[in-house]
Amino acid sequence: MNIINEFDTIAAISTPFGTGGVGVIRISGEKSFEIITKISDKNDFPSGRICHCWVLDNNKKIDEVIVLPFKAPRSYTGEDVIEIQCHGGVHVVQNILDIVLNNGARMAERGEFTKRAFLNKRMDLSQAEAVDDLIHSKTSDFAVQSAKNLSGVLGQKIKDIRSVLFEVSSRIVAGIDFPEDVQEPDYNYLIENFKHILGEIDKVLAGAKSSDILRQGIKIAIVGRPNVGKSSLFNALLNLNRAIVTDIAGTTRDVIKENIDLGLPVTLIDTAGIRDANVDKVEEIGIEYSKQSASEADLVLFLYDASIGYTKEDDEIYRIIKDKKHLIIANKIDITDKPELVTEALKLSATSKEGLKELKEKIKSLVLDLSPENLEFVTNKRQQTCLIRAKESLERALQAAQVNELQDMIYIDLKSALLALDEITGEVITDEILDNIFDHFCIGK
Repeated sequence: MNIINEFDTIAAISTPFGTGGVGVIRISGEKSFEIITKISDKNDFPSGRICHCWVLDNNKKIDEVIVLPFKAPRSYTGEDVIEIQCHGGVHVVQNILDIVLNNGARMAERGEFTKRAFLNKRMDLSQAEAVDDLIHSKTSDFAVQSAKNLSGVLGQKIKDIRSVLFEVSSRIVAGIDFPEDVQEPDYNYLIENFKHILGEIDKVLAGAKSSDILRQGIKIAIVGRPNVGKSSLFNALLNLNRAIVTDIAGTTRDVIKENIDLGLPVTLIDTAGIRDANVDKVEEIGIEYSKQSASEADLVLFLYDASIGYTKEDDEIYRIIKDKKHLIIANKIDITDKPELVTEALKLSATSKEGLKELKEKIKSLVLDLSPENLEFVTNKRQQTCLIRAKESLERALQAAQVNELQDMIYIDLKSALLALDEITGEVITDEILDNIFDHFCIGK
């Protein structure tokens, strides 16, 4: 959709496809109220009131529904909006959507409702991107962080930074354009403000790595020799009997993967026990997969049997993974009174789950920087790129100010920094960037 095109009336199903208690069809545009009047047995839909009616098709009753009417600009998109809540059967929802489309609406594109909300200034671009993050968040922690951006935390911070930068830029421009009336700002003033702004940008960028991990997740591989409890730990972390557990060495002969929420999205990988002797061809292949999984993992959980002690075989496996980010875990502490522990090992019983909570906390703290300043702002790659561009421009401006460079040359870098910041909130944006952002949304949002 081109920004300069006149908005027509759009519609889409806003709930997931499938059987459910309630399905929602959303309509947005100037024909919204006209359409709902044409397809229902009710003529009046007061804005902000919950309305009950039947949806009709050629006077045939299709479904009994609840209608939520919103008049512009007090709606999600800033336009007239009608939301129809119907019974959640697949065919019921689709039938009602078809009736809406046949009476003056067209099918919405991906993310078009939120795109209209942005273009109608109901939210800035950072808030629009937070909508997508909130919908697709893989963990409860990331959902909470995304909600902060939706509330405007990141957008307001960018506006605050921009406000200081704009004030400095305005004083430079005034001094350049009206030299007889306005004195150029002192270079110490410029240096002080540039350093302050750079510090504020660094505060936002401090959480970039944590943001990426919370959004994308990590891979964790559980490795060790046979019968040290890898599959038991895998099941304990999942809280589900997913992997087969027996006393027979070599039970796990392939790589098993599951996704879990440990406060960050994790792909957990259970691997075949690594050993050299008495293996058949299938187990040998599984062992090679185990080594490959360990090499590709972001974190390795290295297990040994505390009831037996740290053996030569354990040490040979440890040498394979020692250069990876890892945790050493002494398992089976529940079946021995005097477990033989490696100094840095975490004590655990995958069976009784003793030490499991501590392991989860250790994983999270090892992967994520949990300091408050690093979790204050969640950013995506696009926003981080804009912030880095702004920072680089300001660093050039700072260097120029420190050697008393002409202020009209300094202003060029300040203008570049302002444009980069404006891209984050969408004050300066192109159709191409908008399409790239909203094409990742689902239809109906």
